[in-house]
Amino acid sequence: MRLGIDIGGTTIGIGRIDDSGLLLDSSFHGSFPKDASLEKTLEVLKSLIGSCFSQDVAGIGLGIPSALDRQTGLVYNAINIPSWKNVPLKTILEEHFGVPVRINNDSNCFALGAYAHFKEENPASLAGITLGTGVGMGLVINGELYNGNNTGAGEIGCISYLDADLETYCSSHFFSAHGLTCKQAAEAMERGDSDAKKLFDEFGMHLARMMAVVLYAYDPEMIVFGGGISRAFPYFKASMMEHLRQGFIYPASLDKLKIRQLVCDDTALLGAANLES
Repeated sequence: MRLGIDIGGTTIGIGRIDDSGLLLDSSFHGSFPKDASLEKTLEVLKSLIGSCFSQDVAGIGLGIPSALDRQTGLVYNAINIPSWKNVPLKTILEEHFGVPVRINNDSNCFALGAYAHFKEENPASLAGITLGTGVGMGLVINGELYNGNNTGAGEIGCISYLDADLETYCSSHFFSAHGLTCKQAAEAMERGDSDAKKLFDEFGMHLARMMAVVLYAYDPEMIVFGGGISRAFPYFKASMMEHLRQGFIYPASLDKLKIRQLVCDDTALLGAANLES
């Protein structure tokens, strides 16, 4: 059995996965306080892992919102965790729990979990995009993660766009700039609110711009959307595809593209548990 941990922007998820890759159970907890010291965050993390740890745990995998050295397990400049700068997390946890620890970017873990979910479709290349507090993307090519040099391949949210970057317009920041959350906008949409529809149409337009970047750069066979905002996928899908087709210069590629929605909260946990050294 292995443990998979996903450290997100607002929650920390932890799950137990058996040797066949089946998720046995999972739980979600509040993330670290913004002002927490390194010592406090490590204390919290060790406690959460310890609550699920047993003698039959053979390894631990973690998804971290950060660039990192996956060989040494050195985490640096973790997004949303200010105290994590040059933290030898792999060494710290291996010494504490006595089992192998593997660490990767959280978006990469989502992509690996998404590939496991859609493995029967056998996509030669898959881009897993998370839409939530921020925007993340991981790439699986021929069944293996493409990590880049610092597990940062696919950080499309950081690309400049309009007056800011793609993440500003393709994540929860877009909705908060309009004074509400995506969930609130979806509830208004369900009531037939015309302003909510306009908001989701605009969001779909921005997302189309981001998808064009993904398609021009990587040309994946499948794109899988996850994260909290992906639950509202039916509300922005039509606008997204309309705007994508208007400006994309390879329409035949769009006809072949497989687009999937995956709202399972456990996807990144599964990917983290399946990380290879």
